[in-house]
Amino acid sequence: MSSTTIFNVPGMSCEHCVSAINGEVVNVDGVSDVTIDLEAKTVAVTGGDDTAIIEAIDEAGYDVAGTAV
Repeated sequence: MSSTTIFNVPGMSCEHCVSAINGEVVNVDGVSDVTIDLEAKTVAVTGGDDTAIIEAIDEAGYDVAGTAV
């Protein structure tokens, strides 16, 4: 069973941000689900390696301020 990690991404402000982040994170090996909450500024990711996911969010142009499980 894959765990879900919630990444806090305070720099998200619009649907373009959501699209850019989703486009990078879905391509990380092992990721099975991505749910982005623009209002809460969180990205919930099931599966994948946390470090690789943070790098993918960074590649999209956003910083991760913290994580929760």
